[in-house]
Amino acid sequence: MMFQRFSTTLLAACLVAFSGMAGAVEVGDMAPDFRLPGADGATYQLSDYRGKQAVVLAWFPKANTHGCTIECKSLAENGDKIRQFDVTYFMASVDPLAANIDFAEKTEADFPLLSDEDKSVANAYGVLGMLGVAKRHTFYIGKDGRILKIDTQVRPETSAEDMVSNLGELGVERRN
Repeated sequence: MMFQRFSTTLLAACLVAFSGMAGAVEVGDMAPDFRLPGADGATYQLSDYRGKQAVVLAWFPKANTHGCTIECKSLAENGDKIRQFDVTYFMASVDPLAANIDFAEKTEADFPLLSDEDKSVANAYGVLGMLGVAKRHTFYIGKDGRILKIDTQVRPETSAEDMVSNLGELGVERRN
């Protein structure tokens, strides 16, 4: 009887742990639309870029933490290389907007940091981890709104260089 209770509890825990993966998107899927506030005071909606420009959405776990600070500074310090491509790029987290505003100021981010406080967009992208924070995954979205690549092995120290490399490999147009 005790083994049966343990098995049922273990099965339930596994179902809860993997239920977040069911909503995960894959390469070739239409990227889930979002409308999120940015630390710069603007609101951004993915569908506004469809047919116009590629988009990179880089999820990060938590503002003002070591790895996330390194990643954000990498993107800020190398933004000129990223902007050689016809792309808009964002970092996004489930942090409150006030935390991302503070984080953007401290890291001198020259690109929008988006806040998904209700975690609905993180759920739609399948990046919400068991601890309630986003996983460090980067989504490359084509002009047509389809996901071109999902990078699940993001290295904070080289995130900008890796983004530039991925944009080139994916054939994203360069700006004139």
